[in-house]
Amino acid sequence: MLDILGADFIWMAIAAGSLVALVSGPLGCFAVWRRMAYFGDTLAHSALLGVTFGFLLSVNLTMAVAAGCCVVAVALVYLQRSRELATDTLLGILSHSMLALGIITVSLMEVNVDLMSLLLGDLLSVTLSELVLMAAGVAAILGLLYALWQPLLAITVHEELAAVEGVPVEKVRLALMLMLALLIALAMKVVGILLITALLIIPAATARRFAGTPEQMAVLASIIGVAAVLLGVMASALWDAPAGPAVVLAASCLFAASRFYPGYRAA
Repeated sequence: MLDILGADFIWMAIAAGSLVALVSGPLGCFAVWRRMAYFGDTLAHSALLGVTFGFLLSVNLTMAVAAGCCVVAVALVYLQRSRELATDTLLGILSHSMLALGIITVSLMEVNVDLMSLLLGDLLSVTLSELVLMAAGVAAILGLLYALWQPLLAITVHEELAAVEGVPVEKVRLALMLMLALLIALAMKVVGILLITALLIIPAATARRFAGTPEQMAVLASIIGVAAVLLGVMASALWDAPAGPAVVLAASCLFAASRFYPGYRAA
């Protein structure tokens, strides 16, 4: 046990997972409040196309995924405005189509690609350079969140009223989508493309039961996310389980345990 916890790769994994959890907490709160889980799924599934372009152009995969997800985020905002299809129908079509296209293109490329690590994460193999890149991305998202916190809350409570009060609703909504896109690029290494949305939603849903204010919920969601990372990484190291799914399962266990707490609130 002590030998495992003393390994450098364990602490690198914990640091990387904790960084992502810190920012997925508040962003997950907005995903819960605005019922954006399907948006997160669609952006996450589009990440595989970013991986494809990263290999084809020989650029950093995280940067390629971030760029690809940002393009998809802008497209989603535009398509949602057109209202030609119901939002859930549109997202359902795009989400699974892009996932299927991404899997096929990655599998056809003449490069050695570990598809399972892309889909489920490879947290225990995080390198120092990847950790530095995650830290920079997390700092950028947290800074933008701090600057836009009140406008984001305003459009979450009532978009029309926020527009009347002078909030640039479209720009703020687009900024939220771009932050989600960047988070997905950072989190791909931690929990993989298929599980990113779970890391967004589950800690926020757990925190919602105990928070009295939006700020409390955001902080609690980050703390719960970090706790899930710690439990998941230790379980993965001890029982040789996949780290990404272990983190998500730990978050699910914390959510289930929260229902038995005396202060439990209905969501």
